[in-house]
Amino acid sequence: MRIDVVTIFPDYLAPLSLSLPGKAQASGLLDLRVHDLRNWAHDRHRTVDDTPYGGGAGMVMKPEPWGAALDAITASPPSADPAVDSPVDPPADSRADSRTGGQVPLLVVPTPAGEPFTQRMAAQLARRPWLIFACGRYEGIDQRVVDDAAGSMDVREVSIGDYVLNGGEAAALVVTEAVVRLLPGFMGNASSLAEESHGDAGLLEYPVYTKPPTWRGHDVPPVLLTGDHGRIAAWRCAESLRRTAERRPDLLPATATVALDGVEVTPVLATRADAGELWTLQQACWLVEALANDTLDIPALHEDLEDVVEGLHEWRTYVVREGARLIASVRGRLDGDTWHVGRLMVAPDLRGRGIGRHLLAFVEGQAPPNARRCELFTGAGSADNLRMYRRAGYRPVRDQPADAGVRLLAKRLQ
Repeated sequence: MRIDVVTIFPDYLAPLSLSLPGKAQASGLLDLRVHDLRNWAHDRHRTVDDTPYGGGAGMVMKPEPWGAALDAITASPPSADPAVDSPVDPPADSRADSRTGGQVPLLVVPTPAGEPFTQRMAAQLARRPWLIFACGRYEGIDQRVVDDAAGSMDVREVSIGDYVLNGGEAAALVVTEAVVRLLPGFMGNASSLAEESHGDAGLLEYPVYTKPPTWRGHDVPPVLLTGDHGRIAAWRCAESLRRTAERRPDLLPATATVALDGVEVTPVLATRADAGELWTLQQACWLVEALANDTLDIPALHEDLEDVVEGLHEWRTYVVREGARLIASVRGRLDGDTWHVGRLMVAPDLRGRGIGRHLLAFVEGQAPPNARRCELFTGAGSADNLRMYRRAGYRPVRDQPADAGVRLLAKRLQ
C-alpha cells in the first residue's frame, strides 16, 4: 500500500516510523510519503491560507497550493520515484495518468464534518492500494479542493470523533495505524485481529489477564485457569456482551438478548395484553420522577388504562420481561424526519444495571431509514436521566418548552 500525507507540519507524522508501521515500511509492505504543502505555495511567505468569503473567524486553506500538490502527487503513480515534493507543473493529462493500471488513489480528508470513522471503514480503506491524506488546518480546506479532486479520484471526508482538533494530522495518524495493521502480513499473528473490539462480531473485547494469578488482592477469574477451552470461550463471549451493553449499547444488534447484572434483556413489541402492566410500571416510574422534580404535574401520572391502550396504537412500544414480570419499556414514533423516543421506563428496583441505556440504544436502532434525529423529553430535575442521555449523545435543543421543569433533548442519527 502507498500512503501520501500532505500537511504543513511534516514532523507530526514522525511516529509512523516507529513500531510495526516502521517495520512495514522497512519491509516494503507500506510506502509512506509525507509532503509539505508549503512546497506548492508560490509567494515569498509560502502562504497557504486566506480570509473566508462571507466573513467569520479564522482562516481557510487556499485552493491553489492544494490543487498543485494533489496534481503533482497523483502524477507520480505508486511505482514511481517518491521525490515529488517540488512545485512543478503536472502534465496536462495527469488525471488520466493517475488511473493507469487501476491505481486510483483515494483522497481521505480528516474533518469533524465527515462521516464517522469505524473499524468497518478501516477494513474498506485497507483494501485500497493508494491513500492520500489531506490534513487541513485553521478553519479547514477550501471546499472546491474536495469538489475538484472528486473529478479525478475517490474522496472520503472522515471524522474520528465528535470533537475538534487543531488539524488533520492526529486524525491521519489514527486512521493510518488502524488501516495498515489490517494489511496482510502486517501483524505477526493475524489471529490477534479476530477477537478485538469492533471486530466481526461488532462487540467490545472481553477483559484480558496475564501472570501473576493474584496481584494486589485482585484475582484472575477462575475459569481462565481451568484449561477448559469451551468454558473459557463461553466466559469471553458473555463478558464481551456485558461490556458492550454497559459501555456501548448502540453496538448491540437490535435483537440481542443481553444479560445485565443477572437480568436478561430482550425487547419485544408490546401487545394489548401488556397494557395493564405497562400502566402499573408507568405509575411506579413516574412517581420516582415526581419526587426528583418536586411536582405531581406529570402527564404520565394522570393517564388511565385507556390512555395507555391508545398509546399502543399511536406509538411503537417495546417491553422487556424477566420471567412473567414486565420490568421495562420504551416507545418510538416518527414525525417528519424526527424519531420521538418516549416512556423509557425501568422498574425502580432494577435501576442502575444498564437496562435503560440498552433500551435507549435499542429504540434508536428501530428508527426508520428516513429519520434524521431523535428527540425526547425528561424532567429538569432528573439528574440520573440527564446524565444517561448526555452520555448517549443527546443535547438540549435551542428552543426549549415553556415549562421550565421539562427539558427537550435531541441527537442526530447517523
